[in-house]
Amino acid sequence: MTHLHTELAPPPPLQKGALRIVALGGLGEVGRNMAVLEYDGKLLIIDCGVLFPEDNQPGVDLILPDFGYIEDRLHDVEAIVLTHGHEDHIGAVPYLLRLRRDIPLVGSQLTLAFVEAKLKEHRIQPVTLAVKEGQVEQLGAFRCEFVAVNHSIPDALAVAVTTGAGTVLHTGDFKMDQLPLDGRITDLRAFARLGERGVDLFMVDSTNAEVPGFVTPEREIGPVLDSVFAASEKRIVVASFSSHVHRVQQVLDAAYAHGRKVALVGRSMVRNMGIAADLGYLRVPEGVLVDLKQVDQLRDDEIVLMCTGSQGEPMAALSRIANHDHRVSVGPGDTVILASSLIPGNENAVFRVINGLTRLGARVVHSGNARVHVSGHSGAGELLYCYNIVKPRNVMPVHGEVRHLVANAALAVKTGVPPERVVLAEDGVVVDLVDGKASVVGAVPCGLVFVDGSSIGEITEAELKDRRILGEEGFVSVFAVVDSGTGKVIAGPQILARGLAEDDKVFDGILPQVSKALEESIASGANDTYQLQQVMRRVVGRWAGTKLRRRPMIVPVVVEA
Repeated sequence: MTHLHTELAPPPPLQKGALRIVALGGLGEVGRNMAVLEYDGKLLIIDCGVLFPEDNQPGVDLILPDFGYIEDRLHDVEAIVLTHGHEDHIGAVPYLLRLRRDIPLVGSQLTLAFVEAKLKEHRIQPVTLAVKEGQVEQLGAFRCEFVAVNHSIPDALAVAVTTGAGTVLHTGDFKMDQLPLDGRITDLRAFARLGERGVDLFMVDSTNAEVPGFVTPEREIGPVLDSVFAASEKRIVVASFSSHVHRVQQVLDAAYAHGRKVALVGRSMVRNMGIAADLGYLRVPEGVLVDLKQVDQLRDDEIVLMCTGSQGEPMAALSRIANHDHRVSVGPGDTVILASSLIPGNENAVFRVINGLTRLGARVVHSGNARVHVSGHSGAGELLYCYNIVKPRNVMPVHGEVRHLVANAALAVKTGVPPERVVLAEDGVVVDLVDGKASVVGAVPCGLVFVDGSSIGEITEAELKDRRILGEEGFVSVFAVVDSGTGKVIAGPQILARGLAEDDKVFDGILPQVSKALEESIASGANDTYQLQQVMRRVVGRWAGTKLRRRPMIVPVVVEA
């Protein structure tokens, strides 16, 4: 296997007749999936998603792919192909279209409907092309054939991209559920046909590559939900992703069977399920769906609340319910169902929500104590089937953390793919397909782009470090006025602390040392306020580290008089 590279030079110019693949997100992380294919001077983008922040990224709303690699070449982009409608595959589309609004968006009906609703909020009217499985479209230099795949959202597609350099089959996110709720299975016959024609590079979803065997069918959740509903005497709250149409369908069916009404909670949940129902992907039993405003008119044993926030997102409905910050409340006898898996990095946030709901007296049912979620990604057994069916010449695992990519690569080798034909890459690594052989040829800058309120890309890792220090170690400001003529401290120093358990009086002992250090520095020739500020920072910093065992953020201010 070609292993992950940490030190790579910029890639050479692309050879004539070769195909270049650069992942700008999704390799080494679960989220912000985006791949750029280049052939004959033109670009094709597959997916453009977001990554959600972790606890160590305070204040960050979203994390985008780094568009720097293509920012100067947006006129070369033929289209953005979207494999399905999950946020980690479509969430960054508005931010890319801000740079060039007329890039065509290509995807299935439901995927485009979700994207268009999102773009409407950004006041962008997109150029779209709706496609179905079996459809073939020539997108400039790229011939794209779309293949049905099963996932945890309807209308997901794989895409086979053919150029003069060969054929790339990109699975998107997929699994091989043989009993899907909508009857739409992953089209392995199409995979086999493509394999017979020759797949030169197989880009394969890696998220569940470490999980042995086959993923449990979605419909097995139905009986579990039914039993939980039957045992619930009061209000039921179900949390799931706002795009998980199949999960919402099963909740609607269970509510109908038990004589309950369902109210959707959360703007994205209401929007997405409205779209899915209008397009026929969500079948709503007559009389089951009610407006949230009607909930207060129903008995607790007549209502089910379907909401967002299954990942512990602080502003989502479930977290606000757990914090008493929502019009919906839960209490003793109520049941809360978290109908999703834990995305890596979200564990602490989810457990906080579970503890908060349990403290309120609710019974919390989650994937750790009941089968209320099944994955939307193929397990190792399913991936082995795909490798044996497609028989690709080269393999490039995508979509997952490093451990997932490595596990997926090992599966490919087990099925007979030569190790030197399996390419392991991370974000920014450049892979060229030349004469039927895929290999790493370099890397391009590819960092994390943080969305913080209205700012995009302006927050740096250094500023996040400052935020972490403020949150974990506290803040100390030091102020002094010095006479530039005499070198004497004529006011202060004064210290103000925030976020420290100690009273401000604890700093009284350090003030004479600060004054002495300032006067000594001035006497030795230091006459620049910046130098004097650094003197104060060092003295207070050493004292805080020794006496308080803390490393607070220290902001020194020196004024000359």
